[in-house]
Amino acid sequence: MNTAVSDGVKLAAEVNSFVTSREEKSIGVAIAPPFTHLTEIAKNIDNDAICLAAQNCASEAAGAYTGEVSAQMLKSIGVKAVILGHSERRAYYREDYATLAKKADLVLAEGMKPIFCIGETLEEREAGIQEEVVLKQLSESLFHLEPAAIQNTILAYEPVWAIGTGKTASPEQAQEMHKFIRKVMAEKYGEEIAGNLTILYGGSCKPSNAREIFSQPDVDGGLIGGASLKAEDFGAIIGSF
Repeated sequence: MNTAVSDGVKLAAEVNSFVTSREEKSIGVAIAPPFTHLTEIAKNIDNDAICLAAQNCASEAAGAYTGEVSAQMLKSIGVKAVILGHSERRAYYREDYATLAKKADLVLAEGMKPIFCIGETLEEREAGIQEEVVLKQLSESLFHLEPAAIQNTILAYEPVWAIGTGKTASPEQAQEMHKFIRKVMAEKYGEEIAGNLTILYGGSCKPSNAREIFSQPDVDGGLIGGASLKAEDFGAIIGSF
């Protein structure tokens, strides 16, 4: 929840300029501005070079849900992906497994990609149950999906204890959990689908540590928070590939 629309459009334009001027075109880049910014930003970016994403959507398709924004509405303005299950949504707005499963279904039904967030709190990490927590988040909200739907889903591992705290999971900790996630998905959907899944790391990723984190074999990219609010920093993270 950052920037007025004018500032958000300016930031998106700066990111767009960086992405479109690069010779390396194989790296996927998405930006997920607040709802209020989406329509204007869609007009000011190269939508072939940058995937426009939303930070959330409603758990219902339409109707008397004042204040909510549906997946269909997002699709209609050019949104291609939707972040679901971010730790802040789970913690502050009590989004549970069933709610997130409904949201994933609605996003996929509109032909958009869910960017589905999973991850443990500090208490869960210290108790040594991080794998149990992540397995339950995956199984309770996504395992009802058919293989074709999973192939259209992006996963994002965000250790909650490393978000906005300045703490970062070590590259080894990130790799350990990403490897576990891929193993779980392989057991459910097969090695080929699991091998082709994009699994992002989110948790105080910044220019100084991005290259080392992204060099891990099962880390396919980043879900960038605070560092994306400066085009220079976000560009440096993209460039770290």
